[in-house]
Amino acid sequence: MTRINLKKLIVLLLPALVSLGQAEVINNSAQRTILMVDDHHILYRAGTVRKLNPLQRYSGKPIIAADKPWETTVAYCSVYRDPANGKYKLWYQAWPGRSGCYLCYAESDDGIKWIKPEIGLVKFNGSLKNNILFKNGYGASVIYDVKDPDPNKRFKSAFWEQDLSKGIKYPGMCIAYSADGINWKKHSGNPVIKGSYGDYIQPPLETDITQKNDQGKPISVSDVIDLIWDQNREVYAVYAKTWLDGPNGDMHWKRAVVRTESKDFLNWSTPRLIIWPDEFDSIEDEAETDRTAGGGGSDGVQLHSGPAFYYNDLYFSMLQVMDSGGTGNMPIELALSRDGYNWKRPFRKKWFIPPLDDKKLYDASLIWSNATPIYFKDFFRFYYGAYGKPWNSSDGRQISGIGFAEMPRNRFAGIRPRKRIGQITLKTVNLDGVKRIEVNGDASKGSIRVEVLNDSGYRINGFTKADSVPMKTDSLRNISAWKSESISQLAKGRYRLRIHLENAEVYAVTIVN
Repeated sequence: MTRINLKKLIVLLLPALVSLGQAEVINNSAQRTILMVDDHHILYRAGTVRKLNPLQRYSGKPIIAADKPWETTVAYCSVYRDPANGKYKLWYQAWPGRSGCYLCYAESDDGIKWIKPEIGLVKFNGSLKNNILFKNGYGASVIYDVKDPDPNKRFKSAFWEQDLSKGIKYPGMCIAYSADGINWKKHSGNPVIKGSYGDYIQPPLETDITQKNDQGKPISVSDVIDLIWDQNREVYAVYAKTWLDGPNGDMHWKRAVVRTESKDFLNWSTPRLIIWPDEFDSIEDEAETDRTAGGGGSDGVQLHSGPAFYYNDLYFSMLQVMDSGGTGNMPIELALSRDGYNWKRPFRKKWFIPPLDDKKLYDASLIWSNATPIYFKDFFRFYYGAYGKPWNSSDGRQISGIGFAEMPRNRFAGIRPRKRIGQITLKTVNLDGVKRIEVNGDASKGSIRVEVLNDSGYRINGFTKADSVPMKTDSLRNISAWKSESISQLAKGRYRLRIHLENAEVYAVTIVN
């Protein structure tokens, strides 16, 4: 995997685009982008294949290193970029090598060079000279909630806590609020969701109150929590690690992912299982004879967590595919959903962030993805925590840090010909008031042509493939043009766009009104 060389760019935060409506017709909006990451807006395509576009790592060195006494390892993180001044705030989990973790804070002007301010809130080894915000069980999931009328609750955090000595009654998901992202107040009624955490036992009987209280509900949240504001459904949502029951019924066998949501950030829905490992993740799982007899927790391919975000009209999950007993790696797989609950995994074992062979690098083995990508005008950036040594390493001297990877705007995946030529016919779209059609594609070794068909599939004079001016560059914004006609002069109505590819790849189509 190559690493990118950054240049100083003028950055503009992209607004979230409106959700699309009926699957068969793409609805009107000021700007509609059709991503080629799935076939949702495609009527059919001929002679083509879809290819995932893996992220490009920034550097072989972390931008935030584990270089403080309270940072034996650093992992989970969240990031927020203030659109008003471009400044970055980043929260990350630091583990000092003892029980419990710390939520720590860093800030940056450019997202690359970071400082760890001495905040003076929590003592570590008798000193307040550190960037620790508060102590928790696990997690560093933070969002900025611009819509909350209470300025003291604009920053919100969700995290896992299991230390009953801190005043909580059960292990589970806890929440906290902040006005500035630095000074936090934990909710007095924590935990807001009782978590799944405990031994390899049979699920409690419904009449066994004591055991139910000690072990938590099956298929509940566990110790990996990722919080988002879901603008599509207008709810707070958490994607969290959970535990599946094993072949003999024992709890806490393998990790999977649940979702829970809330309108008020206090009352949460029952966690719902949404993504889980299956037989296609690892056929070697059948060899787990010792574990299948009872217990679990580590062997076999699992989904450690699935941080998710909503962009354009689609949910994306940065699945952490954990193979602790095999390769020891935990790369990132990109999964897709249209509603946040029903997920598809079209890029299985084709890694969005792959592992690296050189285990001396901080991000070679385990990637702790998050739900807070940063959208710039021409590229998207994904921060992550990472471990260099694999799960099954015998070397206890772990290396870790926080880094990021990027991709060109909207280039999650592309469609290209299987051989030399291919075509993509989109579903019906209303082109009333259209000003231009932009094609995000690479035609540097061939060409891309856009043809316009009527709603019945017939070609239109002046807008045929032969009339189309071929695009021959690699550009995020190739402008479709025809020899003698302008798309803005097209009669009002519904049409189908057909994209002709010759030794070229297309990632997205944007209709600008």
